[in-house]
Amino acid sequence: MAFDGFFTHAIVRELNDQLATGRVARIHQPYPAEMILVIRAHRHNYNLLLSANPTYPRIQITDVPFKNPPTPTNFTMTMRKFLEGAIVKSIEQVDNDRIIKITFTTRDELGDDQELTIVSEIMARHSNISLVSVKTGKIIDVIKHVGSDQNRYRTLLPGATFIMAPKQDKLNPFIANQEYAQLARRAEDVSEFSKQLQQAYQGLGTQTSRELAFELLNGDNVPEAYQKFLFNFDHPTPTMITLPNSKVDFAAYEPQNLVEGTKLQQFDTLSELLDGYYASKSQHDRTRQSASELIRVINNELKKNKNKVKKLNRTLKETEKADDFRIRGEILTTYLHEVKPLMTEIELPNFYDDNHPIQIELSNQLSPSRNAQRYFTKYQKLKNAVGHVNEQLKITNAEINYLENIQSQIELADPEDTKEIKLELQQQGYLRIKKSNNRKKNRVTISKPEEFVSTDGTSILVGKNNLQNDRLSLKIANKNDIWLHVKDIPGSHVVIRDSEPTEETINEAAQLAAYYSKGRDSAHVPVDYLPVRKLRKPNGSKPGFVIFEGQTTIYVTPDSKIVEKLKK
Repeated sequence: MAFDGFFTHAIVRELNDQLATGRVARIHQPYPAEMILVIRAHRHNYNLLLSANPTYPRIQITDVPFKNPPTPTNFTMTMRKFLEGAIVKSIEQVDNDRIIKITFTTRDELGDDQELTIVSEIMARHSNISLVSVKTGKIIDVIKHVGSDQNRYRTLLPGATFIMAPKQDKLNPFIANQEYAQLARRAEDVSEFSKQLQQAYQGLGTQTSRELAFELLNGDNVPEAYQKFLFNFDHPTPTMITLPNSKVDFAAYEPQNLVEGTKLQQFDTLSELLDGYYASKSQHDRTRQSASELIRVINNELKKNKNKVKKLNRTLKETEKADDFRIRGEILTTYLHEVKPLMTEIELPNFYDDNHPIQIELSNQLSPSRNAQRYFTKYQKLKNAVGHVNEQLKITNAEINYLENIQSQIELADPEDTKEIKLELQQQGYLRIKKSNNRKKNRVTISKPEEFVSTDGTSILVGKNNLQNDRLSLKIANKNDIWLHVKDIPGSHVVIRDSEPTEETINEAAQLAAYYSKGRDSAHVPVDYLPVRKLRKPNGSKPGFVIFEGQTTIYVTPDSKIVEKLKK
């Protein structure tokens, strides 16, 4: 149902129940457009996430772990200065819009009481988080600065007067009115009625409006059906919706208008629901943000190498004509006496094909013998090119495979993993190493491979990038441990820390190998496994590249639930 005004209404009620009267203990900004307030309430620490991410804006309590940057931003420092130790007075929604005001009571530098408000605007690319003084109405700081050149209606900069986003000329659905009843009497079908409801009421997302239209048109009593609909957002039953086409959505309550084959999963709180829905999506988005430079470099290199392959293949195709040049040279040499000065072409008997004479182009600037020699030179040049072109094709295709492997690793990586991928690209000469006097800043420590535990308690290690893969396969793993990798596609190195694992453990490790590979979304993915001692790394080969023989292949279909179950 998306994070519309109705869902905002429900999450605000939940946050009020959990956080009201709580104290702000710590403030973090792990990602550029996201802030986390650690609030101590009811003898428990809650991580309140406020996100102005243009793709996944939201507000919720999160249990997803995060890691802070080494140096806090200016925005973080300002928020810490004004809000650490503040008490949450109230959490309110502005009308039924996707705007939330969190009001805090605290003391200023002189010890006087003051009220501050965080205004969280959940509006796609216009999403923002502003800290505002209640007394003066001035902005103290804002997570995304918006100048007058970007927005003529209002300026979102420190020191400017805070102006709320323009209000829509629509009804608040939680304030008594009968507009819905009048629309229902005129409605012809759910689709048309849904559009009319969206035009009349605030905060109605497409799916929510369709659900409301369906319930009003199918209920015996329209006012009762409407009140029941509103009740669902005051007393939510958080629900994850998986459609038959595998598309996933979420709702504050269990929808009634569902297609056959839809699967539903209930959560205890709306925040847990949002964690379940957004965790992987937002993590992937954060990774792409932190790896934007790497993605650009890799895409450019891939484009360059793929163009090179096309040119090499064209050259290789031209070498197939080498014998044609040789034949023309030989025939021209045989009939040199028939070539007259200034001729540009000549037709001569073809002693390789008696039935078809051959047409030979000539340069009127060259003698007959030089024309013949020109064809022999072209023939020799093309013959010599075959070996060189094939060698270049082999090198370029290997380069493409390597870059696609890096591309796949970024898709599967956590934001922290991108530092190691960046280091690898610097070592391989794809990125310049920026010199800095701060040695600690330049130093990147290769993190440990991720550890999983099989059902029978066996440790399974998974490398998340090439530097981790090399370290895992060539240094950490014992000779008799079992090594796994998807067959013929980019993926992680996986090691079972056992020389004789059970069949169940091998299958679970194969699940991990398939899941952490480019075949994650495929079925029946082939996975090779063999003892580590059979691995070989050729001299001068790229990071993460190994060769082997004597492997056994099994087929698995990756399942994220199994992967979650195996996490240590």
